[in-house]
Amino acid sequence: MTQHRRRDSAQQVIRKRAVVAAAFVGTVALGVGVGVWASSGGGEAGGTAAASPASPTPARSYPLSRAPGTIPAVRAFTAARGPGWTPRKGDRVVIGDPVLADTGRLVAAELGIAYAGQKDQGDVRAGDVRLTLGGGDGNRESYTMTVHDGRVDIGGPGAAGVFYGTRTLKQEVHGGGTAPEGAVRDEPAKPVRGFMLDIARKPFSESWIEDRIRELGDLKFNELGLHFSDDQAFRIESAGHPEIVSTDHLTTAQVRRIVALADSRHITVVPEIDSPGHLGAVLAAHPDLRLRNANGVPAKGAIDISEPAAAKLVDDLLNEYAGLFTGNRWNLGGDEYQALTVTNPQVSYPRLADAARRAYGTGGTVADLATGWLGDRADTVRAHDRTVRVWNDGFLEGTSVQPAKDLQVAYWTGKELGARQPVAYLSAGREVVNYNDEFLYYVLGQPQTFVYPTGRRIYEQWTPRVLRGTAAVPARYDARILGGSFAVWCDFPNAQTEAQVAAGIRLPLRATVQKLWDPGKPPLSWADFQRLSATLG
Repeated sequence: MTQHRRRDSAQQVIRKRAVVAAAFVGTVALGVGVGVWASSGGGEAGGTAAASPASPTPARSYPLSRAPGTIPAVRAFTAARGPGWTPRKGDRVVIGDPVLADTGRLVAAELGIAYAGQKDQGDVRAGDVRLTLGGGDGNRESYTMTVHDGRVDIGGPGAAGVFYGTRTLKQEVHGGGTAPEGAVRDEPAKPVRGFMLDIARKPFSESWIEDRIRELGDLKFNELGLHFSDDQAFRIESAGHPEIVSTDHLTTAQVRRIVALADSRHITVVPEIDSPGHLGAVLAAHPDLRLRNANGVPAKGAIDISEPAAAKLVDDLLNEYAGLFTGNRWNLGGDEYQALTVTNPQVSYPRLADAARRAYGTGGTVADLATGWLGDRADTVRAHDRTVRVWNDGFLEGTSVQPAKDLQVAYWTGKELGARQPVAYLSAGREVVNYNDEFLYYVLGQPQTFVYPTGRRIYEQWTPRVLRGTAAVPARYDARILGGSFAVWCDFPNAQTEAQVAAGIRLPLRATVQKLWDPGKPPLSWADFQRLSATLG
């Protein structure tokens, strides 16, 4: 802003005001007044005043700004006239609350400007990016961002929302661009925006996982699922049961770094130790706990839930890893227990049938015993203040023992034996997370009927209400659908390298988060969305 002062005639003042009034664009969202930026060659600092009353210095005007191009797209933008904001040497990031320090340091480093720490509202400089908390009890992931007067203000009720505002700013100025003048008001439609990774069948390096966390954070995902125990391997170091750990595994120190990085990006890491099925790696070290049928033949990956030692072993693991994964969510699995895939479980697995009758009376069934097992494991996890999630085929129909009402449904398929329609869970009042294997399953090697999902198909055909197959559930159930998760499963681990997986899921991830952030029709065509994705990198 010029510091040079000069006296103007009354006529000059009137003419200047007329020019400014003609260019004024009123008020943007949040009540921020937006006018024009006046400048003149003779009015710059150190210049000379040489205008005549007949030739007033014109006020500079700007075209009305356009909504920023981001992934996911911002949900509301109020345009204004002005130069916008471009990071320049000497600009700084300041914060209004110490809880925003990590976000402030991160965005300052990304933008190549200084981090100046906590400053009061009176400490304002040209070029500032100010991060503040406020706004009462609104959505903790919502934020507003105003670009005006050569500054950027990002605020929200929670630290996560402020972080997402910095992700929008980062994308806006990517590659030397400018954040447009105006105001963004933004929030996600769905509280669960996830990516799940199967590291049990295929070991992924710490660095690869951390790269995905950075990618997920920039895209405003907020959940990373880690499936680290299955028939093929157990992939995280264990102090309590080192005998079960596979040779190629992550150390607890590596996992702590992964969790810390995820926390800094407001991403919750959701661990999964699947049981009572998919425990082959654990049972390789505990063969006495394998489930065997009436002929003594062991069932693949299944633990004998009639044995008290089986419950103790799994609870030991749940308790140990609850101390490593500090987020508030847990996936217990519960799917594909082999005892329940036969025609008559009571005949095929008499030990389980006997245990069920002892526990639940003469009418007790193997399905009752499996439901009770899941409930007991949920109690173990709840003691650590975790919200519990279970695969949809872990909820068994027609049992006298009912699963607890607070168990969330991770709905992935309708192909499994006895799988019920999503509405069966929604109409019962359960919360559901969408893992639809028709759209969101990236299965290495494309076994059975799986094909690699495409970003275009997700972008154009899927919404969070499309839980099974290609049909959406009625809109009245929308509030019970918490969100969704894209999943990488590694049935054939050598079918793709880490780099190929990262490339293959790139567009599907972006399409998925766009539809979780805003399930409505996207503002861009698929071709334009692809171009924007390529531009943003």
